[in-house]
Amino acid sequence: MKNKPLAIQIWLVFAGITIMFSICIAIFIFVTLRSFFMEETYRIIENAQINRFTDNLLEDNPIERDQNRQSNRSVNHIVFLPEAGVVGNSKLPKKILKQLYKQTLSQEEASKRYTRQIQGKRIYYVIRKGAVFGREVALVSYMWDSYLNELVRTLFRRLIFAIIIALLIISFPAAWLAKYLTRPLRQMDEHVKRIAEKDWHEPLIQNRKDEIGGLARSIEKMRKKLIQQDEAQKAMLQHISHELKTPVMVIRSYAESIEDGIFPKGSLEGSVSVIREEAVRLEKRVKDLLYLTKLDYYATQHPKSEIFYIAPMLEEIIERMRLHRPDVSIITELENDVVVIGDAEQWKIAFENLLDNQMRYARMNIHVKAEKIQNGVCVQFWNDGPPIDEHLLPHLFQKFKTGERGKFGLGLAIAERIARIHGAKIKAVNELQGVSFYVTFPIK
Repeated sequence: MKNKPLAIQIWLVFAGITIMFSICIAIFIFVTLRSFFMEETYRIIENAQINRFTDNLLEDNPIERDQNRQSNRSVNHIVFLPEAGVVGNSKLPKKILKQLYKQTLSQEEASKRYTRQIQGKRIYYVIRKGAVFGREVALVSYMWDSYLNELVRTLFRRLIFAIIIALLIISFPAAWLAKYLTRPLRQMDEHVKRIAEKDWHEPLIQNRKDEIGGLARSIEKMRKKLIQQDEAQKAMLQHISHELKTPVMVIRSYAESIEDGIFPKGSLEGSVSVIREEAVRLEKRVKDLLYLTKLDYYATQHPKSEIFYIAPMLEEIIERMRLHRPDVSIITELENDVVVIGDAEQWKIAFENLLDNQMRYARMNIHVKAEKIQNGVCVQFWNDGPPIDEHLLPHLFQKFKTGERGKFGLGLAIAERIARIHGAKIKAVNELQGVSFYVTFPIK
């Protein structure tokens, strides 16, 4: 069914509900009203029997009527005399008449209802005893089940007719509902196809508050995100080409000068040293770009979960990077029992980038602190350098956003991406006499 058009699905649902509802009604009628029909049959028999049980019962000789020439509601009568048996002729089999006669003799009640099968047909009958002119008489009145069968056939014919009418009637609202629902879906389908072809500058507008409107808003949100991502990719390519162009030009120009016997730095060693420094810078930028792409892949996977202590990791990073700024004093305040769950290698890179940023801007002091807080763990990097421009704070962790002394604008972006992958938060705050970076780990 799911492979059929939505209009057909809606019509089939309406038709199925109607048919199931009709079947339930039929079952209900059959189960609950059959006893009523049976009671009605016995009531007809007893009324006819009472009207027949008079003083002229024997004179009229009410032998069984020919049921083939009467209506299905005809009541047939047989008279039994205790000493003589059946009065007159009957079309019932003699075996059945003998059984009825014995049943009449053994009946103690004045009137009693019975039912039985005769030659594959059901018969409903009542035996009533009484006296006529002082003689004991028994009147057996009966009806065949053709009356009940006719009622059932009539009921089902009308029910089928009602189902057909209902199906015809629901076709109109089903068609209207299908058109009402499929029109915006077809519009969204065309819009998504255009988005797939990167024709995403036309907005999708659906003034609906239901689920279809929610789907349209999600598609519109996706469209805007794709536009932002496309613009970001273009900007990224521009930044990459600009940032990589400078060291490549320096390396090329110095190499060509050396080939011509000219040493821009006064000596071969000095000129080669410049080429080496630019190559290191170039290598660092390429590694950062590759690692950022690698983090994009990690973001779609479950992060590696391992338990590690923050204090020894930070101490090892500080000891290794201290030589970059021997003039800066690095003060640590690390709780030894602070434990975090995550990818230790990724967090090591994130902390290195944060500490490198602190060392770039610090005047004389850096303070690194790791402690437990109420909602998890917090790591703070503080330096006594100049405050961050307020207009730069909201965009500080975006790619290629650099401060006054920034290099490539990827270090903080990598740190923020690692934090986001692990469900942690990172922020920069201008404080009195310095700047702090806070990394908050949630409780797991």
